[in-house]
Amino acid sequence: MKVGLTQMDIVWEDKEKNMEKAGKFIAQAAGQGVELLVFPEMTLTGFTMNTEYAGEEMLFSPTIRFFKEQSARNHMAIAFGFVENFGGEFYNKFMIVSGGRVVYDYDKIHPFNFGEEGEHYIGGHELKSVALNSMQVAGFVCYDLRFPEIFQLVSDQTDLIIVIANWPKERILHWETLLRARAIENQCYVVGVNRIGKGNGLEYIESSMAFDPMGERLTKAHSKSGLMLVDVDVNQVEKCRAQYPFRQDRQIEFYESLYSKNLLSTVPEKIIV
Repeated sequence: MKVGLTQMDIVWEDKEKNMEKAGKFIAQAAGQGVELLVFPEMTLTGFTMNTEYAGEEMLFSPTIRFFKEQSARNHMAIAFGFVENFGGEFYNKFMIVSGGRVVYDYDKIHPFNFGEEGEHYIGGHELKSVALNSMQVAGFVCYDLRFPEIFQLVSDQTDLIIVIANWPKERILHWETLLRARAIENQCYVVGVNRIGKGNGLEYIESSMAFDPMGERLTKAHSKSGLMLVDVDVNQVEKCRAQYPFRQDRQIEFYESLYSKNLLSTVPEKIIV
């Protein structure tokens, strides 16, 4: 499957201008045979806490309608970030549309409380995956990347994990390191799509990237291209997992018992030898 990674300079809190930008990316990707095009977190607004502006009801959302129409017209799946207003509660979402309909709908589990996101958005409580062509795909949003447990849980039924983000320049080393680690740990493709430009006083640099199941980088580092293409192959995931069956040695029940018993709290403060 051919995946397109965008590097979009999101205009702060301007949905119409960002729709224009997204439309140009979609047209370019369609001309290059992209089957799944991925946009960054909160695609049409930037990482805003202005929920009254950003939030939309699912049934009447102009954002979802736009991407559904583009998906149907250009015969491709499109992944994007969106803010849902559900009865006055707001969710930072990762969505995929294909064939003009929503096929994947995930709520960001970990609000970025360092940036006060938890004061405005409700965290999700469900992991999901979806079949696209021959690949089983799961998606996460930005700060989720720092929590490997959810990646390990979803990887049992996933060949490709996508993380969409507004990850600032000052912590970009963490972004790249964690994306590569998630690929190595879970022996699957990991695609990270980040925005560029400036928004709300923060700077974002070219850092969309993809890794194969062995952690090898598939994209050029610091590429200035607005659209990068990678090919992902389910056979490579199966080959890697068969050749190196590391995941079979996970001891999930034991890890769960550690959490439940909080064994680390029983370790003495000092050990004298």
